[in-house]
Amino acid sequence: MTRRIVGVGAIVWDDADRLLLVQRAHPPQAGRWTVPGGKVEAGESLEAAVAREVLEETGLHVEVGEKAWVVDIPADAVVFEVHDFVAEVRSGTLRAGDDAADARWVPVPELGDLPLTHGLLAHLSRYGLMR
Repeated sequence: MTRRIVGVGAIVWDDADRLLLVQRAHPPQAGRWTVPGGKVEAGESLEAAVAREVLEETGLHVEVGEKAWVVDIPADAVVFEVHDFVAEVRSGTLRAGDDAADARWVPVPELGDLPLTHGLLAHLSRYGLMR
């Protein structure tokens, strides 16, 4: 039986239409760039997990908005059930922390130059979240 792990992610754009991305420091997909996020802790709401993970990985405090999508990501003997939300920065200073090897604001034209996690651009486009 495949074990399911619930995770979250945050789709955050700044006023210059740059997407907030982190470079994954650990598997799955270590070294690839993606939206900040991680595992939901026991007793934690999805929204609280989004805010905590963004803060831990980027140093930014966000206000969590609407859910964008849910995607299943298979990895070895587990499936990550990831709930991605739209969020807005309220305060903080961008810095890589926790499970992120790096964190940065990326302009849309540069998204194709980075090794992104599988399906990220397709999801952003499919759900009308590209700027």
